Amino acid sequence: MTILITGAAGYIGSHFVRRFLKTRQEKILAIDNLSGGYRPAIPDDEKLVFHQIEIADSTQLNELIRTHEVTALVHFASSILVGESEQQPLRYFKNNVSNTLSLFDSVLSNGIKHVVFSSSCAVYGDPLFMPLTEDHPRNPISIYGQTKLMAEQVLESLHRTLDLSFVSLRYFNAAGADESGEIGEAHVPETHLIPNVLRVLTGQLECLQIYGDDFDTPDGTCIRDYIHVNDLADAHIAALDLLRTSKRKLDEHINLGTGAGYSVKEIVDKCQEISGKKVKSLIKPRRAGDPPRLIANYAKAQALLSWQPRYELETILQTAWNWELNRRY
Repeated sequence: MTILITGAAGYIGSHFVRRFLKTRQEKILAIDNLSGGYRPAIPDDEKLVFHQIEIADSTQLNELIRTHEVTALVHFASSILVGESEQQPLRYFKNNVSNTLSLFDSVLSNGIKHVVFSSSCAVYGDPLFMPLTEDHPRNPISIYGQTKLMAEQVLESLHRTLDLSFVSLRYFNAAGADESGEIGEAHVPETHLIPNVLRVLTGQLECLQIYGDDFDTPDGTCIRDYIHVNDLADAHIAALDLLRTSKRKLDEHINLGTGAGYSVKEIVDKCQEISGKKVKSLIKPRRAGDPPRLIANYAKAQALLSWQPRYELETILQTAWNWELNRRY
């Protein structure tokens, strides 16, 4: 059997590919348009075939699905920058909604019934309570979050009307890098806190911009739930296993986080400890739509996937630092 991975050369997709190849005997059909991913992040392996194509290229994709006898989809491919989504809304609706619809059409027309979807805690919007559970109202405040919600709603409709079983995984803050140092986070532009702190420490960035120090938190900066990228990868493998072993058609949304929150200043302090260097920072005005806290309740992941995070924050930061010192792409 073969699984189809979209966005396979991206940050989370590439970590999933490596973890899957190490733990499973199935083959992988990996696709990526390389707009935000890197070909060197995909290992050379006899169980993997890589193609640089668009997920909306239905003619080529249908042929590949049939040729490789694909039985399941893990869908990572999307545009992911919250700020950019507000500036380029049509691009986000096209990439994250329209192209995803085309992908689902190819999947369903070829008899694939199992889908793992890469979603986001951005679907919740401003939190009404904390930690966030999956039954929290979905009211996204960014276009990025709106596109993820729309994709979730499409999956819910396809589940209700067709023979489709899915698990939607809502990430909190993905961070860290593989212990091998061979793959890691490499976004352009980079908007995530941890890699930007580390870029200041390595001299690639002159100053860290901290957006707001007047939030209702102990030190005034935002608190977020950081989860190691390999923990995310393992959850996707567990979700695939759940889809295949379940005796019922699934329509599950599951949070992936650690249940622990750290402020921006705490992250900066811990990165300084690991590196032995000081971070130059500048306080900027708050960004629109930044809630003071975002922390996951991951009890459902424990119950349904027999999953829980294995990496502590120190390991997350150390693996990220090792990657930053020895970037390969």
